[in-house]
Amino acid sequence: VPSNGDVNPYGIALVPASVGSLVQGNILVSNFNASSNLQGTGTTIVQISPGGATTLFAQINASTLPGPCPGGVGLTTALAVLRTGWVIVGSLPTTDGTSATAQAGCLLVLDSNGNVAETFYGSLINGPWDMAALDNGSTADLFVTNVLNGTVAADGNVIHDGTVVRLNLTIASNSIPALQSITVIGSGFSERTDPAALVIGPTGVALSPNGKTLYVADSLNNRVASISNPTTRVTSAGIGTTVTKGGGLNDPLGLTVSPGGDI
Repeated sequence: VPSNGDVNPYGIALVPASVGSLVQGNILVSNFNASSNLQGTGTTIVQISPGGATTLFAQINASTLPGPCPGGVGLTTALAVLRTGWVIVGSLPTTDGTSATAQAGCLLVLDSNGNVAETFYGSLINGPWDMAALDNGSTADLFVTNVLNGTVAADGNVIHDGTVVRLNLTIASNSIPALQSITVIGSGFSERTDPAALVIGPTGVALSPNGKTLYVADSLNNRVASISNPTTRVTSAGIGTTVTKGGGLNDPLGLTVSPGGDI
């Protein structure tokens, strides 16, 4: 727990290289709740060593952001650290911890010392909930799930407007990442607001080792889906192809893929 009292750790990402205040082998953890324990109000990212030592990597002030982030800051599970030292984290903010006040948010891009350098926002970024990254050094692809497309207006009813989008970035030396395009590669995923969980929708995304398949945890349907050709696809695969459903799956909220390809 950082000194400002933020709780409810959501996103976890391994630091791949030592840059700035980032230390290779440490993990970053984003916090979704402030000390009030209201969801969608957390503003901190903590760095943790393999031995358990914790330091504050970033505390983000919504009033001093370098670009728009509709609604402010509430850090989600969408967290990635690139080899070049850039950190990207999702924001799905609320004012009172309830879905009634949830707003679109953005993706926040931080430098290796925890300073916000830019924001990615707009109609295709609407409640960024989870994220996977393909890091190529000078370029990167971000795969982001969105869970606020119509959910607040639906007032607790299940709707089928959740999306997966790909953001293509170029990363020149000594320059902030440049967003080249945003493409919807998945759509129609089930989502709804929830009084306890704030919102439930596709949570958990990961790439296969060869990068040719993106797996998505379709939380409300107790299902894991696959989207083919995620790095090159220019059209939506809809809800993808069912890899497995039911069985031991009950509202899956996390997903990773081993080097051998196991989900």
